[in-house]
Amino acid sequence: MTLAPYEYNLLVMNTSARRSPAPDRLSATFAALADPTRRAILSRLAKGEATVNELAKPFEMSQPAISKHLKVLERAGLITRGKQAQCRPRKIDAQPLAEADEWLENYRKLWEANFERLDALLDELKQSPS
Repeated sequence: MTLAPYEYNLLVMNTSARRSPAPDRLSATFAALADPTRRAILSRLAKGEATVNELAKPFEMSQPAISKHLKVLERAGLITRGKQAQCRPRKIDAQPLAEADEWLENYRKLWEANFERLDALLDELKQSPS
């Protein structure tokens, strides 16, 4: 069964999705990264671990809304939850991002090759008499 992108995003955000078969890790990573709030949370966690309250502070949304974003990031494997007394700080797990970067690298090489061909064509056009 193929899902439209909006259906997939709803599936990822839906808390009942935990009972469904897990999508592949790369798809889950990109779905989690599709939201600017989650990307901002990851940017903050790249500087070091933080509690839910610390992560929620810069956003104008409820703590339950932040918690939903954190659950999406956790299910995608992008963050982990620590255990320090009664505090449960989150920290980033860069492995899924490395896998996404590796996948994107193939397309980066494709675009670089296209730009090199375009540069060669432009150089050829500049040198040909008008």
